[in-house]
Order: sequence, then structure tokens, then C-alpha cells
Amino acid sequence: MLLLYSLTLVAATEQYPFVSAAQRTDFNQLTHELRCLVCQNQDLADSNAPLAVDLRAEIYQMIKRGESKQSVINYMTARYGDFVLYKTPLKSTTYVLWLSPFAMLLLAFSVLIVIVRRRYQRMNGDS
Repeated sequence: MLLLYSLTLVAATEQYPFVSAAQRTDFNQLTHELRCLVCQNQDLADSNAPLAVDLRAEIYQMIKRGESKQSVINYMTARYGDFVLYKTPLKSTTYVLWLSPFAMLLLAFSVLIVIVRRRYQRMNGDS
């Protein structure tokens, strides 16, 4: 029973034969750099969603045709937007995304300073 189950697992995995090791490396890097649009927290390499399978096949065809990594990324971002990238670029439309963590830290630090000062003033004022 285990042998039969393991054969079905092997049959379900995708096989992408490449002409060169460089193409395989590009494919692997791209599938790790691009986000699954269905899962949203997984890259294309780790996702089993049907859309991820289709996108991997599309990337494979583009790499096989000799397209560069950057042209594949350009195609994917033109089609799906910057959300498909795990490393969102810094540009005017993504400033809020990049700067909000720093703003939240600054706000939290400011609140902490106000709280500490008030307690310090209360302690010194009561003495």
C-alpha cells in the first residue's frame, strides 16, 4: 500500500527538463522570488494551487524560449502587479508599504516616552 502511494506522489510532481543548468537555476530563483497569488504567503515553488502550477509552467516556457529573468519578472508584474513580487520595489506607489513599519515604531517609541515621563513626573511630584 505504501509503495502504491509513493508512486502516486512521484507521478504528481512536476518535471521540467532544461537544456542547461543556468536555465534550471533561473527557473528555481524565479519560482522562489514570485508570490503565489492564491496563497499569498507562499512562493510559486512551494504552492500547490492550480494558478501556481500554471504560472510555473508559464515561467518554464519563457525560460525555455531563452527569455531573461528580468523579462519574466517584467511580464509577471505587468500582468499581476507588484504584489506578485516578494521583494516589493521602493517607488511612489509603495512608500506607505515601506515606511509604515518605521512610522509605527516611531509612534510606539513616542507613546512609551510619554508614559515614562508621566510616571517619572508623578513619582517626583508626590515626593
